[in-house]
Amino acid sequence: MPNRDYILQIARQTVHIEAQALQQLEASLGETFLDCVQAIHDSGGRVVVTGIGKSALVGRKIAATLNSTGTPALFMHAADAIHGDLGMIQSMDIVLCLSKSGETAEIKVLIPLVRHLGYRLVAMTANAESTLGRQADYCLWTPIDQEADPNNLAPTASTTSQMALGDALATALLALRGFGPRDFATFHPGGALGKQLYLRVADLYPRNAAPRVGLDESLHHTILEITGKCLGATVVLTEDDRIAGIITDGDLRRTLERNPDIYRLRARDLMNAQPKTITAETVAIHALTTMRQHSISQLVVVDEQGAYLGIVHLHDLIREGLV
Repeated sequence: MPNRDYILQIARQTVHIEAQALQQLEASLGETFLDCVQAIHDSGGRVVVTGIGKSALVGRKIAATLNSTGTPALFMHAADAIHGDLGMIQSMDIVLCLSKSGETAEIKVLIPLVRHLGYRLVAMTANAESTLGRQADYCLWTPIDQEADPNNLAPTASTTSQMALGDALATALLALRGFGPRDFATFHPGGALGKQLYLRVADLYPRNAAPRVGLDESLHHTILEITGKCLGATVVLTEDDRIAGIITDGDLRRTLERNPDIYRLRARDLMNAQPKTITAETVAIHALTTMRQHSISQLVVVDEQGAYLGIVHLHDLIREGLV
């Protein structure tokens, strides 16, 4: 049985070979890649990604990445394509075909069908002189010297190059389209990434009560307001409803430790006169950043004029998956 040093050597060799393949891929990108990106951008159609075997699995990921970054795409398995699925391709679509050798039997059957129907064809292959490479309108070359497994057989470096080139296509198209963070959020509304971009404090604080006491409120009433509204704090307001401060559970404990005569205490004696505030239209992830910076668990929410609206709590952010 191989020893541990040998196993580690194989693992490092695998990463090294794949890294070399990516360096070769980087150097190979040029005018053909640019022309292909422009053609996809200008087509007005979708990218129909196809392949077989491991290339098919990579193709599914490329289609998903294109879709999530603003380039409409779908996956069509090459074996299914020659048995009826060609009907899913529309006139303005561009077919992106992945094949390391460019000579796979199903691919060689598919190529003339795509060409006969008048669809533009993009090849992604390690063999630019293959049937696929020569028949394509654009040949995206994925140069590799060897696969990364010890037998030089298993698709490893070749699929790594395909994956990276697919990402390069997606990001280049993203840049060409001017696809920004708000666009990304539109395509990822259900995940934490999307929420970081679109969720605002205004979407969170209305679910909470808005605890408040006056400057001369008694300790008893202040404690009831804090515990009754379940936010661990209450805002202190002046008679004309301006924010004078905030009282948290921690403020209560610290004040009571210093003042044995608790029955004389009023809200003004307990409050922090410099509460951390945030506007309702601020992106919620910024609320989390502020809480972390100041080691606090709630922020006072205000409107653009500084009027008190409510409180956003760390639990609101946890509930939305931002923590």
